[in-house]
Amino acid sequence: MSEADNTPQPSVTDSPPASGAWFDTMPTGDRQFFELAPDRPYVLESGTELQTPQIAYETWGNLDAAGSNAVLVCHALTGDAHAHGDAGPGQPTPGWWNDFIGPGRPLDTDRFFVVCANVLGGCQGSTGPASINPVTGKRWGGDFPVVTIRDVVRSQRALAQHLGIQRWMAVVGGSMGGMQALEWATSYPDRCGSLVIIASTAAASAQQIAWSQVGRQAILDDPAYKGGHYYDAKPGEGPHLGLANARRIAMIHYRSDEEFDRRFDRYSNDAVEPFRMEHRFDVESYLDYQAAKIQWRFDANTYLILNKMMDLHDIGRGRGGVEQALKRVTCPSLFMSVRTDFLYPRHQQIRVVDALKGRVPVEHIDIDSDNGHDGFLTEPEQTGAPMGDFIDKVAKGSIA
Repeated sequence: MSEADNTPQPSVTDSPPASGAWFDTMPTGDRQFFELAPDRPYVLESGTELQTPQIAYETWGNLDAAGSNAVLVCHALTGDAHAHGDAGPGQPTPGWWNDFIGPGRPLDTDRFFVVCANVLGGCQGSTGPASINPVTGKRWGGDFPVVTIRDVVRSQRALAQHLGIQRWMAVVGGSMGGMQALEWATSYPDRCGSLVIIASTAAASAQQIAWSQVGRQAILDDPAYKGGHYYDAKPGEGPHLGLANARRIAMIHYRSDEEFDRRFDRYSNDAVEPFRMEHRFDVESYLDYQAAKIQWRFDANTYLILNKMMDLHDIGRGRGGVEQALKRVTCPSLFMSVRTDFLYPRHQQIRVVDALKGRVPVEHIDIDSDNGHDGFLTEPEQTGAPMGDFIDKVAKGSIA
């Protein structure tokens, strides 16, 4: 199950909107908003300036008097701040990590103050391509600047200060969320009390970049993309076909051949004969299903921005390489690998574990799942229990 699996399905007679972004004319749902730099330009790592950017975030539980029980949950590519909670106005999907967050769950909101923020460049309330550029009065569209993981983490640091949090008890994330978590411990080691990272990496690999480029190209090649300036398009006339194809490509490497064989094999609800191009194997129908959903809840420009952000991820950039950068990490860390994850394979997590051994307490867990990379979302029993145990030890001071 990916982040989109609970998306309500529109009528087959409906046309997808030009963008599935959240706009400020919509209900806010559980979102809260933080003005990142109200009195000065916010300078990105590239040197580009953003005027009056905002971050959308949600919180659960209560911050203790010492500000010592805060946990930051970092979302993956098509996630958002709604990690926990019900669907409702302005938030058409339930929380994407409901199995992990809540009373009595691994991130126990009776004990911890849990925060999740939509990343800078996102499309669910934080400033991104679908936002108005105050300089022009028009939506940024394809002119929105490149954002890096370091830009996102710096914005989260400002949010933490706004919330009265000087040091996170834990920073948690899978996939792109794990990139943010590791960058936290590298950029601000004194502000990061522990790490839980699932199915992620210290630097994007050539194969990961290659997969990303094909997905981006699917969007860029859609004639309706129009250089990223499509927000005024009528339903059905936006770049939804390119976004849908990007999602089809992604779902192939988010899952595994083992799972596809188990679930779909060569089954088909259509008669194979007579042979025709319109015939659909069940696995094709599954990809179509995932493609249809993404059009209603995400934005094509945001997909490009965040996808490129993942390609640029490299904690060793400007720090003497990955191994040298990892010497900056000073906190207890838990890493998890999914057995069938060929997008972020196990050796990428082990590289970080091996670099930390002997300097900080570090644990590694193997997740036995055929769900591929999406196992970081779909295995609450295997991932939740060790996460909860680890964070409990951190909270009690029995690991340091």
